[in-house]
Amino acid sequence: MSGSPDTRSLVSASSQLNLMEIDTIDDKEFDIPQVDTPPTLESILNEPENEEEPFILEDTCLLNTENIDAHSCETSSLASSDSGDPTHLKRKRKTVELSTIVHGSVLRHSILKGISAQIVSAADKVDAGLPTAVTVSGVIVVGTSHGLALVFDLNQALRLCLGSTATGAEYGAVSALSINHDCTRLLCGFAKGHITMWDLANGKLLRTITDAHPPGTAILHVKFTDDPTLAVCNDSGGSVFELAFRRVMGMRTCESRCLFSGSKGEVCNVEPLLTAPDLKDHPITQYSLLAMASLTKILVIGLKPSLKVWMTFPYGKTDPTSVPQLAWQFVPVQKVVNPVLAFCRGDTIHFLLVKKDETGTIHVIKQRQLQLNCDIISLNWINSRTLVVMDSGEKLRVVDRPSQEELERLDVAEVQLVYNSSHFKSLATGGNVSQALALVGEKACYQSVCSYAGQMVLLGTKSAHIMTLRNWRERVDCLLKQERFVEALSLAWSFHEGTAKAILGLFGDPAKRKGVVADKMVEVLFQYVERSVKKCPEHGKIQVMEQHFQDMVPVMVDYCLLLQRTDLLFNQLYTRLVKNCVARGVFLESLEPYIVSERLGCVTAPVMRDLLTHLQDNNMMDSVENCLIHLDITSLDIQQVVQMCWDNQLYDAMIYVFNRGMNDYINPMEKLFQVIGPPLREGKALTDEQVVMGNKLLVYISCSLAGRAYPLGDIPEDLVSQVKNQVFEFLIRLHSAEAGQEEELYPYIRTLVHFDTPEFLNVLALVSTSLQTQLVSQHTFEDFKNDKQALEYQQRIVDILLKVMVENSEFTPSQVGCLFTFLARQLAKPDNTLFVNRKLFDQVLEFLCSPDDDSRHTERQQVLLELLQVGGVVQFDEGRLLGLAEKAEFYQICEFLYEQKHLYDKVLDCYLRDPLRKEEIFNYIHNLLSMPGYSSEEKHCVWDAALLHIAELVTLDPAKSADLVAMHFPEEVRPIITRLQDDLLVFQFLRCLLDQREGPNPQALLRLSPDLHELHIGLLCRFGPRQLTDFLKASQDYRLEEAIQITEQYQLHEATAYLLEQKGDSNGAFQVLLKTLKDKLSAVTSEKRSEEEGETEREEESPLQRVEGSLGDIIALCHRSSQSLNQEQRGVLWFPLLEAMMSPQKLLKGLDTRTTSEVLKELTMKVLNSMSSFIPLPAIIQRILQDPVYGKGKLAEIQGLILGMLETFNYEQTLLETTTSLLNHDLHWSLSHLRAAVSRGLHPRQDHCNICLQQYKRRQDSPDEIIIFSCGHLYHCQCLQRKGSGHAEPRLLQVWSCYKCLSSQRGRAGVTTETGRGRSTSLAQTKVMSREAGEEGRKVFAETTLDPQQSQSWDQLRCLYRGPSRLAILSEISHCHGNEKAGLLNPSQPGRGSIFHSENFQLKLSPPPSVEE
Repeated sequence: MSGSPDTRSLVSASSQLNLMEIDTIDDKEFDIPQVDTPPTLESILNEPENEEEPFILEDTCLLNTENIDAHSCETSSLASSDSGDPTHLKRKRKTVELSTIVHGSVLRHSILKGISAQIVSAADKVDAGLPTAVTVSGVIVVGTSHGLALVFDLNQALRLCLGSTATGAEYGAVSALSINHDCTRLLCGFAKGHITMWDLANGKLLRTITDAHPPGTAILHVKFTDDPTLAVCNDSGGSVFELAFRRVMGMRTCESRCLFSGSKGEVCNVEPLLTAPDLKDHPITQYSLLAMASLTKILVIGLKPSLKVWMTFPYGKTDPTSVPQLAWQFVPVQKVVNPVLAFCRGDTIHFLLVKKDETGTIHVIKQRQLQLNCDIISLNWINSRTLVVMDSGEKLRVVDRPSQEELERLDVAEVQLVYNSSHFKSLATGGNVSQALALVGEKACYQSVCSYAGQMVLLGTKSAHIMTLRNWRERVDCLLKQERFVEALSLAWSFHEGTAKAILGLFGDPAKRKGVVADKMVEVLFQYVERSVKKCPEHGKIQVMEQHFQDMVPVMVDYCLLLQRTDLLFNQLYTRLVKNCVARGVFLESLEPYIVSERLGCVTAPVMRDLLTHLQDNNMMDSVENCLIHLDITSLDIQQVVQMCWDNQLYDAMIYVFNRGMNDYINPMEKLFQVIGPPLREGKALTDEQVVMGNKLLVYISCSLAGRAYPLGDIPEDLVSQVKNQVFEFLIRLHSAEAGQEEELYPYIRTLVHFDTPEFLNVLALVSTSLQTQLVSQHTFEDFKNDKQALEYQQRIVDILLKVMVENSEFTPSQVGCLFTFLARQLAKPDNTLFVNRKLFDQVLEFLCSPDDDSRHTERQQVLLELLQVGGVVQFDEGRLLGLAEKAEFYQICEFLYEQKHLYDKVLDCYLRDPLRKEEIFNYIHNLLSMPGYSSEEKHCVWDAALLHIAELVTLDPAKSADLVAMHFPEEVRPIITRLQDDLLVFQFLRCLLDQREGPNPQALLRLSPDLHELHIGLLCRFGPRQLTDFLKASQDYRLEEAIQITEQYQLHEATAYLLEQKGDSNGAFQVLLKTLKDKLSAVTSEKRSEEEGETEREEESPLQRVEGSLGDIIALCHRSSQSLNQEQRGVLWFPLLEAMMSPQKLLKGLDTRTTSEVLKELTMKVLNSMSSFIPLPAIIQRILQDPVYGKGKLAEIQGLILGMLETFNYEQTLLETTTSLLNHDLHWSLSHLRAAVSRGLHPRQDHCNICLQQYKRRQDSPDEIIIFSCGHLYHCQCLQRKGSGHAEPRLLQVWSCYKCLSSQRGRAGVTTETGRGRSTSLAQTKVMSREAGEEGRKVFAETTLDPQQSQSWDQLRCLYRGPSRLAILSEISHCHGNEKAGLLNPSQPGRGSIFHSENFQLKLSPPPSVEE
């Protein structure tokens, strides 16, 4: 038994703080104000218990609630239950959930087998009963349901059996236990309220306390304080008492003092602050702190030197079944150790720090809270950084408090935890507890979970369990046993770096710690490799084997590099893996990302050779290059590597090997020039590979001249100047090493210029800038000399470029321009050191401005412009330059020069003459006239030039010209029109200026004089007759008489009719349109097109279509005019139109005219339908019968017309009758319901007036008028009059309003009875006359008319309709105008969504509306 692991953990446990953790704690700032003047206990007791608003902390942290493995449980136990309460619901058994986490297994779960066996044995042999409570100190004490206390030593041997079953029958079950700090005394609380004190040395009963608290209540808690003569107890009545033990004259006594009365709020948990021996001198200990948890708040009080309340903290809104929890712990915060109280009720743990400052003031400070998504039933500190909580699902959660991270979750449902429900319900004394306390007791397990010295003991019904923290080696080995090597390495590395949580067993300085953990990681790595090689499948797909090692090898390499143990990686682990060809290949390929990221900078020669061979054999040449340029290659065969790079086009690697392996910076350039030089000299196009080589060559030259290594890094400082000189000398060589007789001078410079002139010049520009900077910053003569030499080389290269490019015609203008642009930029710099002969610039100017060469015109102009813009203008004679530019038609050059001379008017000429940039002239003029920075003289000059060229501008873009005139030349419209001699230009200009749809900037439209509008009307008649009517409708600035004359002149009848109608001459407009219609009808009858002069018709329109269009216009005119005419005047309009439509039909004869005749009859029907709204039907029928076409024909010819009229009449008659029926029926129904509501008896709420509060029968002799409202309020008539709640109405004696209801609605809009919607007014004005005693009041009704109150009730009844009202259909009738008749044959007024115009319209009578009772 002595060798059991659980016994060793008990013996070796220490309650001292690990002070080495102080430096690593990252504590948060707190947000509760300091409590300088704590409240008194009396004030707390008198506080109301119901807290309105919960206290919410900031910066809450939701923890990850993944399931944690529980493999460490060495033995299993039964399902949990409550040993004292047989009615308690049994907890559901849950299986252990396994999952991988980074923290591994933190807790070790063991069964105290010796104690468990003796608990079961005592229950069977001596009838000790089931276990009910446990406490741990130097001994383990277990209380039973039959009143016994079993005392075990640390070897789990039973030392004492305190009490007897006889006393158990008298006292009840043991409900609470407590051991003092020196393990000499034991306090036992019982279910029937007794308390006993025992001497643990000899098992002697020292005290039996029966009067410390009110009788009839169970002991829930009994706790020793640091003072062995002082204890506290908490009973099921919710009260807390202080127990002071005395020994006077050999007599042992106990004095009781009430600290908290259950009548002020029930306390269900108490926790005194207990101090470890090494912290006895802490300044807080002298106050003997006690934390108490009631159902609504936490209280922290000091028992010494006098009773004082230090802190109260409400829970806020919580679940009434949640169990309040308290736990004290001394925690190092900011290098000072102070007590921290953890408390919770529900899922949020709060922390309160208690400290004493330099002035002696005590502060209680709130810290960051911890929120878990579970209902906590147990809360314990296992060390100063780690909490262990148990939720209602009986799962232990290990939480790191500083990081608020959940480390492990362990299911302990099989422990069969003991619950204290029966004691909280006080079943042993009759169950006389509050319902709230009984609810909390359902999940109370205070006495079955306790912590001591970093361990936690759980009490089950048949067993005792212990939870201890594993040390770091155990946690790693635990993962190794499960072959979870990756997690084991990750956990070990967190120990190595000090980032792990709940660390146990690592001591000493950080370096020593890291060394110990590193040795363990090396051991794990060896095991991992051995296991991976053994577990590799020997047969099967190669992909499976590769995947097996791809999962393992990167992990192994990563940790070897983290530990800086490359010797282990390449000498021992690689040697073990190389035996397997697949593992060898995966290992070598996995090195590349570490080499590229420069985590692995040195590889042993054998591994390096194996790596290159493997990558080359597998055709992974990109990986070869990536590895070569990041490694030290001095140990390799240089020639072999160079040849491999050249054969496989690894140019970066080849350059790197030459540079780093042999300090040779010239050979790489020679090899690259040998490839790209010949095709460029022969004028051939380069392949993609050659283009890549050329680009790499340019970058390499740029890096070498700037002192940087290629492709990365820097050239050694002692070689920088030497490399620059070598590269310059190489570039300016007259001939290459293998030159033939036909080779031209300076082959390397020629090659670079032909390959990419701009980029080569950019390289020279960057080098020049770098040299100038270095020259200024050099301090030694040697540095100055070296950079001065480099500048001389640069001048030499420029001279060579000038000689090669200017004297040779094989280069394009762009290439020559790039050179001189580069030179102009360099010459414009203040610190320029280059010299260029000015005559060369003149030669370039002649070359670019050659008027005989039309090829590349735009390119030559652009090159010259760039040259001037970078400062090259100072190299030329401006007059000569301007002359050459004008001859060559380089208008952008001219513009550039004119702008420099501020000749902006001439810039306009450049824009107008340049065919590519004409459109930009408008923006240029606008910007120059609008933007600041130009003088008034310059703007006026441009203004004059723009007016001078206005005709060209309008021809170019009339819309933009009009916009420009509207913004900048509003007063010059008439002169501009005068300048525009072409009528078409004037028309386009005026159209854009006046028509909003054409104007580019509507905000800038002008209001011109009427004569200009009339000029535009005339031009519209000529050039845009179809747009004329729209313009007349949109514009109002012309004169009607003049406009009519213009339209009559051009015979535009539609426009003329519109103008006449606007003038008020509707008859004249009608005559014009009628004449037009007759002409088109005659064209139909004569089967030829109308040839009216001045009217343009669409060629695609047939004569009948033109007739239909004209007919529509004239019908619309008649409709508009008929609104204001009498019956006779309407006939003057409509009958000539009908006559005009009927007369041509008698001229149509023969079969070939049948289609035309049918169309004309349909159009005639259209006229008749339109007339029916304004002309009586008999008059229409009489006129039709008088017509020869219809009068002499058969009845069948006019049958359709007559039947259509009859249908219209029948429809209107049916509609009228239906509407009348609906109105009558609904009105009768509504009034009958209104009468029933008014006639209903009213029942007053009280028998007294609501104003004077006296009964309505105040005096027997004089009757009082009583007014009762439908709301049930009753008043004396005189009282209402005094309050002003009545007013006179016509035809009514008095209108009353309920004073009480009306006064409650004063703040709302509208208080008058007419607009009120409530029930503050009666439905009928009712007067009740009080008769003699015993006689009932009777009602006297006013005359039955709809007063405002009845109208209000009518509105209320209407609001009760379900669905739409049946009278909604009648709303459309109100939309009809005057005597206008809505008919089915009226197509001239479409329904616009009306139900009357639906083809399938049916008039249906709906049932009466329903009312909600």
